[in-house]
This record gives sequence, C-alpha cells and structure tokens, in this order.
Amino acid sequence: MKLASMHYYPVKSTAGHEVREAEVHPWGLAGDRRYLITDEHGEVVTAREEPRLLSCVARLDGDALTLTGPHAGPLPVTPTASRSTVTMGRTPIELTDCGDDAARWLSGLAGRQVRLKWLDDPTRRPVNPQYGLPTDRVSLADGYPLLLTTTASLDRLNDWIVETALERGEEAPAPLPMHRFRPSVVIDGVAEPFAEDGWKRIRIGAVEFRVSKGCDRCVMTTIDTATYTKGKEPIRTLSRHRKWDGKVWFGVNLIPDAPGRIAQGDSVTIL
Repeated sequence: MKLASMHYYPVKSTAGHEVREAEVHPWGLAGDRRYLITDEHGEVVTAREEPRLLSCVARLDGDALTLTGPHAGPLPVTPTASRSTVTMGRTPIELTDCGDDAARWLSGLAGRQVRLKWLDDPTRRPVNPQYGLPTDRVSLADGYPLLLTTTASLDRLNDWIVETALERGEEAPAPLPMHRFRPSVVIDGVAEPFAEDGWKRIRIGAVEFRVSKGCDRCVMTTIDTATYTKGKEPIRTLSRHRKWDGKVWFGVNLIPDAPGRIAQGDSVTIL
C-alpha cells in the first residue's frame, strides 16, 4: 500500500488543497484547519449551513493566509489582538479574531453576518478522552488530527451508489470524488474495501499513527462542491450498507504518536 494523496483545509469545512508532502504535528497536518467561521453570536458556521462557503479558497504562504472567492477580490487575512471563546462540541476554545475586513469579505460570500477566527495555539484543544490520551491535541478539525480514507472503499461505495440508483429506476450517477469526504490522507493499494475499519495502528513512511475510531458522516458529504447544492448521496447508500450505532461511516480518524513528515508515494504498513 502507498500514500496516494494528502489534503489540507486551512479553514474548517471549506475547499481543500492537495499537497505532495506535509509536516505532521501532534494536532494534525501543518496549517490544517486552524481557522473557522462564526456567526454574530459566536456560534460555529460551516458549509453544512452555508454551502456557498465551499467556494472560498484559503491559501497559506508560510503563516500568511489569503482568501479568494467568486464575489470579491483576494483578501490577505491579518489576525488582531482580540480574542473570544468559541465552543466546539462541548469544548470551549479561545480563538483570535481576524478583523473587520475578513468579516465583511466572508459575510458577503455567506449572505449573513459572520466572522473569521484563528486558533493561534493548537495545543489548547484536547481530543475526546474516550478515544485518545490526555496529552492528545487537535486543531479545529471535527474531532481528531487526521482523517484517512482509501481508494478501494470509495470505489466500492460508488458501485453501491450506482446499484441503488438503478434499483430505484434512476439514471446511474457520476462517481463521487474523494474530496466529498475531506480526508487528510488517502491510501491506495488496499486489497479489501473498508479494511481500514479493523486497523489499530499504522505507519506512513516513518510516522506512526493510532487509529482512534471510525468517522461518522454528516450532510456535508451530500453537497456538490461544484454547484453547492445538496443531494441524497452518499448518505442514502451508506445508510443501506454502512450504518450502525445510529450513524453512517466512511473513513477512520488518526492520531500521530510523534511529529514527522509524510509524502505521496510513502509506503503504508499496518502495525
């Protein structure tokens, strides 16, 4: 098996970028998911509620973030000295505000009043203690430092989606792209679809990871990233083939044991 691709998402839940190599930090890939968007009340806003946010492209050059979108010119982001507390799940986190210019730019895109926040210190947020160690940390990802998927599992899911459509008298849809699932790393060469469900520890290149838990999937996966409209798949088909504990599952979450560097083409070993 080998590492087929890596992706990072500077702003939580917006468009990602494929990279050829990346630094692995204890809380995730370098630069990954360090910014998020809130409403005027300080509640987290994602593309689940505002799919147009998927048209925002956030690019990092060192520590400098620039936003581009279809509604306005590029915006260099400059964090301020102002901080506030935002709750993710049940965890309050102190975040730095990115200023009125970023707020106006993103509000124009979202069609509502929002603000951009930055996690300047990624050691602030612990992972769920049920699935990690007390020392484990995560940036602003949904719950864990990295998300792993495999091409074999996506191929099987796309086959199932076609079967579901044909059984219902619908036209066979185009295959879903992997970026619908927003993985950090994608593994190629796995013999069996969903073999990752049974993995406990893996090594990518020289970096070792614990597989903390499977990833339960939400409505975000149903949003077409080209049209920003919601459909039925893959939730409809996952509910038929991959549903337990009241949730549907695709991919697994990873926690690195130590910092390191990974690159496309690295060998992947199940430990």
